[in-house]
Amino acid sequence: MQLLKDRIRKDGVIKEGNVLKVDSFLNHQMDIALINEMGREFRRLFPDNSINKILTIEASGIGIACITAQYFNNCPVVFAKKTQSINIDGEVYSTQIKSFTHGRTYDVIVKKAFLSPEDNILIIDDFLANGCALLGLIDIVKSSGAKIAGAGIVIEKGYQQGGELVRSKGVRVESLAIIDEMDPVNGCKFRDDN
Repeated sequence: MQLLKDRIRKDGVIKEGNVLKVDSFLNHQMDIALINEMGREFRRLFPDNSINKILTIEASGIGIACITAQYFNNCPVVFAKKTQSINIDGEVYSTQIKSFTHGRTYDVIVKKAFLSPEDNILIIDDFLANGCALLGLIDIVKSSGAKIAGAGIVIEKGYQQGGELVRSKGVRVESLAIIDEMDPVNGCKFRDDN
């Protein structure tokens, strides 16, 4: 998605430790017009009319998933929580996810009442690098018996193994921007750059 790649080139900041900061437009301050175009593109990439729920993980995926849901007949968005709270009653699906960004492992949960074998789930997230979060969400969907329509990712770090690992498990992954090289001096080189 050229609009997204242009924005990453303009406002993305590459930091030490293989970190791409896109907090000025994607995962802290959000450019709603840009995210709206991403939602439209996810719909084009996943035209399956049987998709009836979108699953993401807190926190950065929530806004993207909500805007994307508008293009899927305003289907419900379910987000996996990283902490158990007193307002989650009943049984939950859970998995462990190691966060590269935060350097810790989370017990991630989704209330069982929100996912069922009748669901066809589209997973939406902001980043795909090592694949831990996406594999955890896939594990939750499989535990529920629901079908996985695929995963829509905003930015994939193509030089890390996550995308290849998830695709090798038979899950369709569509990323709006795939970065093949990234360094503070030369910026980002995208997969389809000449």
